[in-house]
Amino acid sequence: MLLPPLPAAQWGEEVDSALRGMLPRARRNPEAAGNGLATMVHHPDLTKAFLALNVHLLFNSPLPARLREVAILRVAQHCRAPYEWHHHVTMGKMVGLTDADIAGIQAGSAPDPVDQLIVDAVDELEDTARLSESTWTALGEHLDDRQRMDLIFTTGTYRTLATAFNTFGVQLDSPADPQQSTPQQPTPEHREDR
Repeated sequence: MLLPPLPAAQWGEEVDSALRGMLPRARRNPEAAGNGLATMVHHPDLTKAFLALNVHLLFNSPLPARLREVAILRVAQHCRAPYEWHHHVTMGKMVGLTDADIAGIQAGSAPDPVDQLIVDAVDELEDTARLSESTWTALGEHLDDRQRMDLIFTTGTYRTLATAFNTFGVQLDSPADPQQSTPQQPTPEHREDR
């Protein structure tokens, strides 16, 4: 662990202010905030700025919540990001993803055709840092321009978060959940099968 959660004795008004846009008062403490946010608040200004975008993507985006979670899980899979994976398996189930859906996302072959389109779009963004015209057009059959923009920003934002959490060594809040496996790196063989 390169950067542990900020000790409770160092939580003050600046940290509280940084978390205000994301968490209710009762959760703005080291135990309830979770290890990810408790680590981020080492830098309150960065946390506050980041959470403004994150709140939009999680709570105000026109991108359907199910598709958002498909994208985030696929990013977590690419990044081998256990903290992100763990949280978003739970969130994905809250918006209707099944264990079979999640296993498919992890393997790169989602059972639902729109979920598969999102998986393929994330794979393309991860591989090339852009979407092809054909993928943009295919997404346009299901999403409007704002939704497609939010998909791209969701992918990039959660890649950034996975990179940060992996680097800092953020530990799972409750690692004993057997339903939530650790993501593995997608194999080149599978990604060529798309």
